Amino acid sequence: MTLVSSPDKTAVPIADLYANHHGWLLGWLRKKLGNSFDAADLAHDTFVRLLAREETPALQEPRAYLTTVAQGVVSNFHRRRKIEAAYLDTLAAMPEQLAPDPETRAILLEALVEIDRRLDGLPLPVRKAFLLSQLDGMTQPQIATELGLSLATVQRYIVKAMHRCFFHGAAMVSAD
Repeated sequence: MTLVSSPDKTAVPIADLYANHHGWLLGWLRKKLGNSFDAADLAHDTFVRLLAREETPALQEPRAYLTTVAQGVVSNFHRRRKIEAAYLDTLAAMPEQLAPDPETRAILLEALVEIDRRLDGLPLPVRKAFLLSQLDGMTQPQIATELGLSLATVQRYIVKAMHRCFFHGAAMVSAD
């Protein structure tokens, strides 16, 4: 069982943190999100994130710590919703006979969310160059013209983004 440290540096089980602060966290998330269903899911996700960590720092202010972790969970939630909305808009614009089946839609949405997560933190021009090449099918010279960059810069950007997509996730998986 994952443990956290109390103010006196003794180990406290996550179960105690959950028992003492879950209700408070749920209320905080309910106010932030405006509904109980998403709040309950994200409160759960916050504690799952804590359980996934090998070590949790000493906690003098457990609610401040929970708030910080929950804010990351909420941020990911909103990002996923934006990606999902954009994906659904794209599907709606597609002829029905070309639209993927529900299982393929779910797989594609998960892939888009994962790509977004892996590209997070890269400068906007790097992400744009990569997405123009991969999603819009633009050639590197077209991207250079579109973004006002040299061809060599576009090539560097695409390689950097591809490296992040292929190796950033592998590092994160092995760290888990």
